Amino acid sequence: MPSGLARAALRGHRPAFAGTAVAALFAAAVVGASVTMLAVAGADGVPVAARRTMAAHGVGEMALVLLLGSVYLSVFVIASTMGTAVAQQHREFAMLRAVGARPWQIRRAVAVQAVLAAVPAALAGCALGAVLARWWFGGMVARGLIPGGVAFRFSWVALPVCLAVAVVTSAVAGLLAAARFAGLRPARALAEAAAGRRKLGPLRLPLGLLATAGGVLLSRLLADQPAEKAGQGAFLVLLLFCAGVALLGPRLVGPAAWLVSRLVGRFGGAAGLAMRNVSAQSRRFSAAVVPLVLVVAFGTTKIALHTTAQHLTGSAGPPDEVWLDQVGTGMYAGFAAIAAANTLAVITAERRRELALLRLIGSYRRQVRAMAAWEAAVVAGTALVLGTAIALLTLAPVLRQMFGAALPYVPWPTAAAIAGGTLLLALLSTGLPVHLTLRRRATETLAAA
Repeated sequence: MPSGLARAALRGHRPAFAGTAVAALFAAAVVGASVTMLAVAGADGVPVAARRTMAAHGVGEMALVLLLGSVYLSVFVIASTMGTAVAQQHREFAMLRAVGARPWQIRRAVAVQAVLAAVPAALAGCALGAVLARWWFGGMVARGLIPGGVAFRFSWVALPVCLAVAVVTSAVAGLLAAARFAGLRPARALAEAAAGRRKLGPLRLPLGLLATAGGVLLSRLLADQPAEKAGQGAFLVLLLFCAGVALLGPRLVGPAAWLVSRLVGRFGGAAGLAMRNVSAQSRRFSAAVVPLVLVVAFGTTKIALHTTAQHLTGSAGPPDEVWLDQVGTGMYAGFAAIAAANTLAVITAERRRELALLRLIGSYRRQVRAMAAWEAAVVAGTALVLGTAIALLTLAPVLRQMFGAALPYVPWPTAAAIAGGTLLLALLSTGLPVHLTLRRRATETLAAA
């Protein structure tokens, strides 16, 4: 039954598994590139002097860190994307529990779903990883991290490694995503499926406040530490603030979104309707804001640290540390962006009935699209406000110890690129599901929903 149920779910909920496939593709690309670079660093026939140069610049170590990091992050990102897919199947799983399906059967079915969605994507990701590795190798050669005499060779070991990582990480992620719902009693499962999303847990508020307070306290303590210790502790400050935002959810995102929506609510009827939607459904929209906050906070922190150093000292540091940091930052931001885009797309898809009702009462397609675009703007603006605040609080002690300045320097083109990229991600992730919904007749959408 589990494999048959998994195949049926994939056919019936294909859009819900798109995020899992994209996450697996991205992870496989990074894994494939990392394995190839490890092979380049340890290949036979490389001159001793070239091998020493690569070892001195940490080429192999960087590839290993990215390999392990991509495996670690893929578990949680695929678990997040699978969580949205499982939420789409609550009613089916509840019925299966009611007719006698055991918890292990539900868990196994979800794990099989994750594997079936991830493995084909991993094959494509491995091919993409070869392209990424070639670009990565060329960038290192151009910066002197790899001597010019070292030849690039794609390692076919990357293929079985990518498949193994895809199978293991997707299976683990599927088990994590299904853990809670599979353990519910049949009656409770049916009740939750009928009621929709469950209420916020009672521990989220105190834990969120504790994480935020911990971030503030640690930031204050780091302000009195030497520059090296302040830099080492900054990442923990960032994690604490991001955890606080994730736990507080609508209690924090709701008021922030209200402030942002007030700014856009004066730009016509579609903007006003978007403002009311965000204010009334703060919990739904907070689920979309939180992943974007992680992208903005992490990316802005890393970028601002380099731009400030370059502005104040005229140098951003040794070429290898700029390059390695950029590659790592791109990987982490990529995983977070996938989670954010998937959350936004699924939330928008869940509103098919609402969008169809707007069409039935006389709204034009362009009006519905405009409303969705303004909602995406509110989500992106809220994420930019919260993410920038986290970045400023994270950077303050580090910059004060390193340069004697509490505020970072970010060139306006860079700031515009961060804001524009966040807005574009939100617009694309919401616009595509809305476009697909509006292609169908409103009555057909209501019948399907």
